[in-house]
Amino acid sequence: MAELVYRPVIGFAKTLFKVWDLKIDCQGSENIPRSGGAVLVSNHISYLDFVFNGLAALPQKRLVRFMAKESVFRHRISGPLMRGMKHIPVDRTQGEAAYAHALDSLRSGEVIGVFPEATISQSFALKSFKSGAARLAQEAGVPLIPMAVWGTQRLWTKGQPRNFKRDHLPVTIRVGEAVEAPRDQYAGAITRRLRERVQELLDAAQRAYPGRPKGPEDSWWLPAHLGGTAPTMEQLRAAEAH
Repeated sequence: MAELVYRPVIGFAKTLFKVWDLKIDCQGSENIPRSGGAVLVSNHISYLDFVFNGLAALPQKRLVRFMAKESVFRHRISGPLMRGMKHIPVDRTQGEAAYAHALDSLRSGEVIGVFPEATISQSFALKSFKSGAARLAQEAGVPLIPMAVWGTQRLWTKGQPRNFKRDHLPVTIRVGEAVEAPRDQYAGAITRRLRERVQELLDAAQRAYPGRPKGPEDSWWLPAHLGGTAPTMEQLRAAEAH
């Protein structure tokens, strides 16, 4: 089937990356299967993560269908694009329809992209995972493909202004080997293994990342455990409680 929207959007994104002069370091794309269904699972630190997750699948000639919050599909600009690229709207009050949609897509051989943290991590550390990705992989009989992105938060993230200047920002992407999801195992146990694998990939991406804060005022994008000034999860929870 012709991809009348997705492929032009990819071309536009690649042009933007050149205009912004991003330094993209992507390793592990060969772990994404060239055919058949798979669930691509990533950490979530930026509004643009799905673009870079999708970029990692292009060497394998795969187009990823992402599960995204339903409000994005109602936007007058992003809505038609998201529908045209066959992404999957998620209404968090009625998740069953999105789950069934994703399951059908996996069974028809699509790659589905999932952010199991559900929302952007403002601490830039890995939050707990919901089990939906593991359950989808189990039910569809497909592998889970773990991955991690780092540096995307410097472009556009929650609570910070967008930075689309030509700042030569590096973005690091790491894709890991498949995590199997046998039907005879608990989804919770599979989810724990999956999160551990994504954490390992995130650690590797952070170690490989060449960028450093320009000064104390630029350390907002680094998590506290790496010496940055991003709020910790405990601080964020305390702020939400008030």
